[in-house]
Amino acid sequence: MTHPAPAKQAGAEQPRAVPTAADLQEMLPKARPRSAPRPFRSRRGEIMLYRFLVLTAVIGFWEVGAANEWIDSFFWSQPTEIFATGIAAFQSGMIVDNTLFTFTSTIAGFVLGVGGGVGIGLLFWWSNRLALTSEPLLVTVEAMPKLALAPIVVLAFGLGIASKIAMATLLVIVIQALNTYTAVKAVDQDQVTLLRSLGASEWQVFSRVVVPSVLPAVGASLRISIGLALSGAIVGEYIGSTMGLGRMIQYAGMTYEIDLIWVGIFMLMVLAMLLYAGVSLLERLFPSSSR
Repeated sequence: MTHPAPAKQAGAEQPRAVPTAADLQEMLPKARPRSAPRPFRSRRGEIMLYRFLVLTAVIGFWEVGAANEWIDSFFWSQPTEIFATGIAAFQSGMIVDNTLFTFTSTIAGFVLGVGGGVGIGLLFWWSNRLALTSEPLLVTVEAMPKLALAPIVVLAFGLGIASKIAMATLLVIVIQALNTYTAVKAVDQDQVTLLRSLGASEWQVFSRVVVPSVLPAVGASLRISIGLALSGAIVGEYIGSTMGLGRMIQYAGMTYEIDLIWVGIFMLMVLAMLLYAGVSLLERLFPSSSR
């Protein structure tokens, strides 16, 4: 027996219809169209303009402050005097000769340090016993202030460019070896096991898995290495040298030639920027870890 459905009472609340996605979209407030981001090249020009304005403001304040004795021009000199001294140093060949000396020792130490450090780090993959024995020694040398070793290096290799290359190499090779060894320990062991199970030799595993896995870490550390190489060369020149920007700055400090000190500092800044730019281009030859 069926019961008749109860009649709808007058004034009873009717069930609401479920809104669809289209209805919800209509209910949302209309968002204003966002402007497309400016291309990177236009922002680069704007940033370069800001940098130029900041540099101009600093140099202008420096010049005005020295001229009005707001700052002690004996210790800080002033841009016009520094510029005149720099022109005279260029004309005499002093800047060119000393910059080339520092540049040569830095590049040589960079190449030897990176090559030697990568070789040591990769060698640790072949011998775990050698790695466990050598790693604490490398960490100790890395933690040691290199300035303490500089007199020994200069005495052993002489006052010429050899001691500067040795100092630059010493600063680079240890950190590069540790970075490479860290990358070696992060190699995918599943790939190594797979190749070995397929009958691959140790050399094939090394060349096809280990080296490609380490190269991104090597490329990422080049910028740090070039800075360390330059620092090592300058430290060697400070301890004892016949040429170089570090030696020029030290000599100018001993004779209170403040203008020449600033010329040497500015040349070091220019050299550091050029080396950094060159290494940035070199990094493009290495595979990226993000790929």
